[in-house]
Amino acid sequence: MAYVCLLLSGAALLLNGLAALDLLPRRDAAIFSLVIGSAQLVLGVTYLAVTYPAVTDPAVTDPDVSAGGGSQLLLGASGMFLFGLTYVYVGLDFLLGMGSRGLGWFCGMVGLCGILLAAAWSGEDPLLAVLWLCWTYLWLLFFLQLALGFERLAPLIGWSLVLTSQASATVPAFLGISGQWPAGSEAAAAAAVAGAGLAALLLLAGGLAWRGRRSGTEAAVVERPLSGVLRR
Repeated sequence: MAYVCLLLSGAALLLNGLAALDLLPRRDAAIFSLVIGSAQLVLGVTYLAVTYPAVTDPAVTDPDVSAGGGSQLLLGASGMFLFGLTYVYVGLDFLLGMGSRGLGWFCGMVGLCGILLAAAWSGEDPLLAVLWLCWTYLWLLFFLQLALGFERLAPLIGWSLVLTSQASATVPAFLGISGQWPAGSEAAAAAAVAGAGLAALLLLAGGLAWRGRRSGTEAAVVERPLSGVLRR
């Protein structure tokens, strides 16, 4: 179920990024976020209700069920709930006109949780740790924009969401669903490749945001009437 939630997150991140770039109506993205977040919360509760008793049952000897114990299960479920609550909050914030300040502080808190989750997964699953660092960066961007008022970050947030949505969520989700998630000696190499790729995408997002802001500034200068020109 965790991989299914990750797959849903790829779609939600993409649509919210397009909305941040004004390429999609924000109401569409808000409704989609509310649906995806609600689905993830339901899946998270179901995941815990079905899996946790089996993992903590000493009579269970199946390594596919008992491997990692309850701690890894709770770490995985925590991520599902953090994503789900974020999407629900994003949807409700826009649809109810809540002002976004509370959402910004919530994203800041989730960003701090993301750092802790990245550290917790770094030994067992370095690829997932790298993904959590990427998601943490996105949450902290929202914190800066919504809670602290850095509105100029909107293009950077939009491009970051669009460019990393598939690389940090959709592709890893398909790896997990298909049973190709890297483990053992392959995990460190996969984490390094993922880290380099995501860093390149985030740098590209910064370049695109800067280019768009510069183009907008130049257009405003061109359209501004020259001083001394008589207006009729």
